[in-house]
Amino acid sequence: MGSRIRQAMDDDLEESHEINVTPFIDVILVLLIIFMVAAPLATVDVNVDLPGSTATPAPRPETPLFLTLKDDLTLAIGNDSVPRPAFATTLDAKTKGDKQTRIFLRADKAVAYGDLMEAMNLLRGAGYLKIALVGLETAPASNSPAPAATGASTP
Repeated sequence: MGSRIRQAMDDDLEESHEINVTPFIDVILVLLIIFMVAAPLATVDVNVDLPGSTATPAPRPETPLFLTLKDDLTLAIGNDSVPRPAFATTLDAKTKGDKQTRIFLRADKAVAYGDLMEAMNLLRGAGYLKIALVGLETAPASNSPAPAATGASTP
């Protein structure tokens, strides 16, 4: 067996015009592994305190209709407590049957999210789809919270 090494007379290396993609593939694979490890860490559940809002308050109507969900899960329209079976008829009486009336929904901090959704489902079942969530206005510069209606509502 014989082998021969080819030597050029001027001792220069030959130029290769092909692109070496191996380093590029290595970098892509390393980034893929980093993102596979980091993605689950970025989606961890975070405790969120929702009642405060720094959004600019929406202008309130002259006579807003508040639906309050108290910490004992009783409902109140305005200042009057309402039993759940008579909720739809009482709300119709307060709004004079106008289903386009915006209902300002406020809930105690201690109320669970599921209970708040149940109250929203009661409103939907009664035919009221315009709901505004009410929270305390917490401006970053001031320390005095004042009740205000936020702009979050359902059409």
